[in-house]
Amino acid sequence: MDFDEYAQTAVDLVNAPLGDMDALVAFFEAHPWWQSKLSERDLVTMRRAQKRLRGVFEAGTTGNDPEAVTELNALLQAHPMQPRISGHDSSDWHMHVTGRGEAVSAEYLAGAVWGLSVWLCEHGSARFGVCADERCGNVYLDTSSNCCRRFCSERCATRSHVAAHRARKKAELQALQLPAVTADAAR
Repeated sequence: MDFDEYAQTAVDLVNAPLGDMDALVAFFEAHPWWQSKLSERDLVTMRRAQKRLRGVFEAGTTGNDPEAVTELNALLQAHPMQPRISGHDSSDWHMHVTGRGEAVSAEYLAGAVWGLSVWLCEHGSARFGVCADERCGNVYLDTSSNCCRRFCSERCATRSHVAAHRARKKAELQALQLPAVTADAAR
Protein backbone atom coordinates (compact mmCIF):
# COMPACT_ATOMS: atom_id res chain seq x y z
CA MET A 1 0.00 0.00 0.00
CA ASP A 2 1.55 3.33 -1.05
CA PHE A 3 0.73 5.73 1.78
CA ASP A 4 2.73 8.50 0.11
CA GLU A 5 0.33 8.36 -2.83
CA TYR A 6 -2.63 8.60 -0.47
CA ALA A 7 -1.00 11.53 1.36
CA GLN A 8 -0.47 13.24 -1.99
CA THR A 9 -4.22 13.06 -2.63
CA ALA A 10 -4.67 15.32 0.42
CA VAL A 11 -2.20 17.80 -1.10
CA ASP A 12 -4.00 17.64 -4.43
CA LEU A 13 -7.32 18.34 -2.76
CA VAL A 14 -6.08 21.32 -0.74
CA ASN A 15 -4.51 22.87 -3.85
CA ALA A 16 -7.51 22.27 -6.13
CA PRO A 17 -9.74 25.18 -7.18
CA LEU A 18 -13.17 23.73 -6.38
CA GLY A 19 -15.40 26.67 -7.25
CA ASP A 20 -18.28 24.67 -8.73
CA MET A 21 -19.36 21.24 -9.95
CA ASP A 22 -17.45 21.64 -13.22
CA ALA A 23 -14.26 22.17 -11.22
CA LEU A 24 -15.00 19.09 -9.11
CA VAL A 25 -15.58 16.99 -12.23
CA ALA A 26 -12.29 18.31 -13.66
CA PHE A 27 -10.53 17.43 -10.38
CA PHE A 28 -11.57 13.80 -10.88
CA GLU A 29 -10.47 13.71 -14.53
CA ALA A 30 -8.03 10.89 -13.80
CA HIS A 31 -10.87 8.89 -12.18
CA PRO A 32 -13.66 8.78 -14.78
CA TRP A 33 -15.52 6.05 -12.87
CA TRP A 34 -16.07 8.61 -10.08
CA GLN A 35 -16.97 11.57 -12.29
CA SER A 36 -20.40 10.22 -13.16
CA LYS A 37 -21.21 9.64 -9.46
CA LEU A 38 -20.38 13.15 -8.22
CA SER A 39 -23.06 15.20 -6.49
CA GLU A 40 -23.45 18.68 -5.01
CA ARG A 41 -23.05 17.08 -1.60
CA ASP A 42 -19.61 15.81 -2.67
CA LEU A 43 -18.67 19.37 -3.62
CA VAL A 44 -19.71 20.70 -0.20
CA THR A 45 -17.91 17.87 1.61
CA MET A 46 -14.73 18.28 -0.42
CA ARG A 47 -14.64 22.07 0.12
CA ARG A 48 -15.09 21.62 3.87
CA ALA A 49 -12.31 19.01 3.92
CA GLN A 50 -10.04 21.35 1.92
CA LYS A 51 -10.24 23.97 4.67
CA ARG A 52 -9.65 21.47 7.45
CA LEU A 53 -6.73 19.82 5.66
CA ARG A 54 -5.18 23.25 4.96
CA GLY A 55 -5.33 23.81 8.71
CA VAL A 56 -3.34 20.59 9.23
CA PHE A 57 -0.64 21.83 6.84
CA GLU A 58 -0.55 25.26 8.47
CA ALA A 59 -0.23 23.70 11.93
CA GLY A 60 2.58 21.45 10.72
CA THR A 61 4.39 24.33 9.05
CA THR A 62 4.39 26.31 12.30
CA GLY A 63 5.54 23.30 14.33
CA ASN A 64 2.22 22.85 16.10
CA ASP A 65 2.14 19.04 16.09
CA PRO A 66 -0.60 18.74 18.72
CA GLU A 67 -2.97 20.86 16.61
CA ALA A 68 -2.15 18.89 13.44
CA VAL A 69 -2.71 15.60 15.27
CA THR A 70 -5.96 16.78 16.85
CA GLU A 71 -7.35 17.87 13.48
CA LEU A 72 -6.22 14.68 11.73
CA ASN A 73 -7.83 12.57 14.46
CA ALA A 74 -11.07 14.52 13.99
CA LEU A 75 -10.84 14.00 10.22
CA LEU A 76 -10.17 10.28 10.69
CA GLN A 77 -13.32 10.05 12.75
CA ALA A 78 -15.35 12.08 10.24
CA HIS A 79 -14.03 10.09 7.26
CA PRO A 80 -13.48 6.50 8.46
CA MET A 81 -11.60 4.16 6.19
CA GLN A 82 -11.93 0.55 5.35
CA PRO A 83 -9.15 -1.48 3.71
CA ARG A 84 -10.03 -3.49 0.63
CA ILE A 85 -8.17 -5.90 -1.62
CA SER A 86 -8.34 -4.80 -5.22
CA GLY A 87 -7.05 -6.01 -8.55
CA HIS A 88 -8.05 -7.77 -11.72
CA ASP A 89 -6.46 -11.18 -11.21
CA SER A 90 -4.09 -13.02 -8.90
CA SER A 91 -1.04 -11.31 -10.39
CA ASP A 92 -1.92 -7.77 -9.25
CA TRP A 93 -3.79 -7.99 -5.93
CA HIS A 94 -3.10 -4.93 -3.80
CA MET A 95 -4.60 -3.03 -0.90
CA HIS A 96 -6.75 0.08 -1.22
CA VAL A 97 -8.10 2.38 1.44
CA THR A 98 -11.76 3.09 0.84
CA GLY A 99 -14.46 4.98 2.68
CA ARG A 100 -17.41 3.43 4.40
CA GLY A 101 -19.94 5.53 2.55
CA GLU A 102 -20.95 5.32 -1.07
CA ALA A 103 -20.30 8.98 -1.89
CA VAL A 104 -17.27 9.81 -3.99
CA SER A 105 -16.13 12.24 -1.30
CA ALA A 106 -16.25 9.46 1.33
CA GLU A 107 -14.00 7.26 -0.79
CA TYR A 108 -11.55 10.01 -1.66
CA LEU A 109 -11.32 11.58 1.79
CA ALA A 110 -10.87 8.28 3.63
CA GLY A 111 -7.70 7.62 1.64
CA ALA A 112 -6.45 11.20 1.76
CA VAL A 113 -6.88 11.57 5.52
CA TRP A 114 -5.45 8.10 6.21
CA GLY A 115 -2.42 8.76 3.98
CA LEU A 116 -1.72 12.14 5.55
CA SER A 117 -2.05 10.63 9.03
CA VAL A 118 0.44 7.87 8.21
CA TRP A 119 2.75 10.51 6.70
CA LEU A 120 2.64 12.51 9.95
CA CYS A 121 3.41 9.40 12.03
CA GLU A 122 6.32 8.41 9.79
CA HIS A 123 7.84 11.81 8.98
CA GLY A 124 6.39 14.33 11.44
CA SER A 125 4.31 17.37 10.65
CA ALA A 126 7.47 19.41 9.98
CA ARG A 127 7.31 17.75 6.56
CA PHE A 128 3.99 19.51 5.85
CA GLY A 129 4.60 22.73 3.98
CA VAL A 130 2.85 25.84 2.74
CA CYS A 131 4.60 27.48 -0.21
CA ALA A 132 6.86 30.37 0.86
CA ASP A 133 5.90 32.33 -2.27
CA GLU A 134 3.31 34.78 -0.93
CA ARG A 135 1.47 34.77 -4.26
CA CYS A 136 0.94 31.01 -4.18
CA GLY A 137 -0.28 29.46 -0.92
CA ASN A 138 -0.24 25.85 -2.20
CA VAL A 139 0.64 23.09 0.24
CA TYR A 140 3.16 20.29 -0.28
CA LEU A 141 4.84 17.33 1.40
CA ASP A 142 8.54 17.90 1.96
CA THR A 143 10.33 14.87 0.55
CA SER A 144 13.79 16.47 0.61
CA SER A 145 16.55 14.57 2.39
CA ASN A 146 17.19 17.32 4.94
CA CYS A 147 13.69 18.81 5.42
CA CYS A 148 14.63 22.09 3.76
CA ARG A 149 11.96 22.54 1.12
CA ARG A 150 10.19 25.94 1.20
CA PHE A 151 8.27 26.05 -2.06
CA CYS A 152 5.57 23.87 -3.62
CA SER A 153 7.35 23.76 -6.98
CA GLU A 154 10.47 24.79 -8.85
CA ARG A 155 8.36 27.43 -10.60
CA CYS A 156 7.44 29.14 -7.32
CA ALA A 157 11.01 28.86 -6.02
CA THR A 158 12.42 30.44 -9.18
CA ARG A 159 9.78 33.17 -9.26
CA SER A 160 10.43 34.04 -5.62
CA HIS A 161 14.21 34.00 -5.99
CA VAL A 162 14.08 36.17 -9.12
CA ALA A 163 11.79 38.67 -7.35
CA ALA A 164 14.15 38.81 -4.35
CA HIS A 165 17.16 39.27 -6.66
CA ARG A 166 15.45 42.11 -8.51
CA ALA A 167 14.47 43.77 -5.23
CA ARG A 168 18.09 43.61 -3.99
CA LYS A 169 19.40 45.02 -7.27
CA LYS A 170 16.85 47.81 -7.16
CA ALA A 171 17.81 48.66 -3.58
CA GLU A 172 21.51 48.66 -4.49
CA LEU A 173 20.84 50.93 -7.46
CA GLN A 174 18.80 53.31 -5.34
CA ALA A 175 21.55 53.36 -2.69
CA LEU A 176 24.12 54.26 -5.35
CA GLN A 177 21.92 57.01 -6.80
CA LEU A 178 20.91 58.50 -3.47
CA PRO A 179 24.24 60.37 -2.79
CA ALA A 180 24.23 61.86 -6.28
CA VAL A 181 20.68 63.14 -5.81
CA THR A 182 21.59 64.56 -2.41
CA ALA A 183 24.64 66.34 -3.88
CA ASP A 184 22.51 67.84 -6.66
CA ALA A 185 19.92 69.02 -4.15
CA ALA A 186 22.63 70.74 -2.06
CA ARG A 187 23.68 73.00 -4.99
